[in-house]
Amino acid sequence: MATMQDVANLANVSLATVSFTINDSKPVSPKTRAKVEAAMKDLGYRRNAVGSALARGRTHVLALLYPALQHRFSPTSVRFFTSAADQARLRGYNLVLWPMSNDAEAVTELTSSGLVDGVVLMEVQLDDPRVSELSGSAVPFALIGRTRDTTGIPFVDVDFESAVENAIDRLVELGHTDLVLIDGGVGNQLLGGYGPVARTRKAFGEVTAQRGLSGAIMSGVHSSAGGRELAKEFAAKHPETTGVLMMNEHAGPGFVAGLQQAGYRLPQDISVLALASSLDTASMSEPEMAVLISPADELGRLGVDVLIDQIDKKNNPLPQLLIECSYSPGATMGPALKHGR
Repeated sequence: MATMQDVANLANVSLATVSFTINDSKPVSPKTRAKVEAAMKDLGYRRNAVGSALARGRTHVLALLYPALQHRFSPTSVRFFTSAADQARLRGYNLVLWPMSNDAEAVTELTSSGLVDGVVLMEVQLDDPRVSELSGSAVPFALIGRTRDTTGIPFVDVDFESAVENAIDRLVELGHTDLVLIDGGVGNQLLGGYGPVARTRKAFGEVTAQRGLSGAIMSGVHSSAGGRELAKEFAAKHPETTGVLMMNEHAGPGFVAGLQQAGYRLPQDISVLALASSLDTASMSEPEMAVLISPADELGRLGVDVLIDQIDKKNNPLPQLLIECSYSPGATMGPALKHGR
C-alpha cells in the first residue's frame, strides 16, 4: 500500500508538501499540487479523510444525537433525520445519526473525540443532562426541542402549547366537552421529564380548565398493540367521552382499530385528533385520522442551520424558535353526540 513518503518520492517534493496538499493546511502552487495529485493517482494512494479533517481542525461532520435506548424511532423522527441530513449536505457538512443513551457521559465521549464539529440534540428533556454537559464545553450545539430553562440555549421546537389549544378548539367547535389526552408516558419508554409530553399535559390541563371542559389523561405503550389495549381501557373508563387527542404516534392506528372493535363508530360516536404526528401515520388507520402535522421537515432544516451558523461564526443571535403544526382534516372528526354513545 502506497504511503505519503512514496507520493513525495515520486513527485520529487517534500513529505510536508504532500501533507499540505492533502490536508489543504497550507498554500501549495497549482503546479506542485498537480504533481502531487498525479503521483497519488499513479500509486493508487487514497486520502485518509478522517486524518485530513483532524489535521485541519475541522471534520465537517455533525452528530444528531437521538436517545434510541429510551425512545423508539417513529415516522416523524425519520422526517427530522432526512431533512436535517439534506440541509447539512447543502451547506457542505455530513450529518451522522448517533443513537446513544440520554446521559452526559455519552455526550462527553463523543465530543472529546474530535470527530464532530457540533451536535444537534433530539428528544430533549426538561432537565436534560446532555445540555448541561454541552453548555460547559466548547462544542457548538443546538436543540430540536427545549429545556425548562432556555436561557442562552439555541433551540427550535414544535409549539406544543399552541397545538393543544388548536386541537381543543377544533373539538369544542364540534360540540365536544368531555376530552381525553392519550400519550406514551409509561415505563422506561418515556424519558424522564420528556419535554413534548410534559408541555402537552400542562397545556391540556390549563386549556380544559379555562374552557370549563372535562379532561383526563391516559398513557400507553408505543405500539399498535398498545393502542388496542388503550381502546379497551378507554371504553371501560371513559364511556361518556367523545373527543380524543392522540399524542402517541405508534399507538394511534391501533387505538382507532380497537375503538371500532369495541363498537364505536368514527366519527359518529367519537372524534380522534392526532397531535404532532405525520400524515404517514394518520393514513395507517381506517378511517384515516385527522392530524395536526408536526413541522418536522422545517425543524430539521432549522436545527442544522442554527448549529452551522455557530460553527461558521456568523455571530448571529442565538435563535429560539417555536413552529406551529398544520391541520389535515382526515376522517375521524365529527359533531359530538349529546350524551356520548
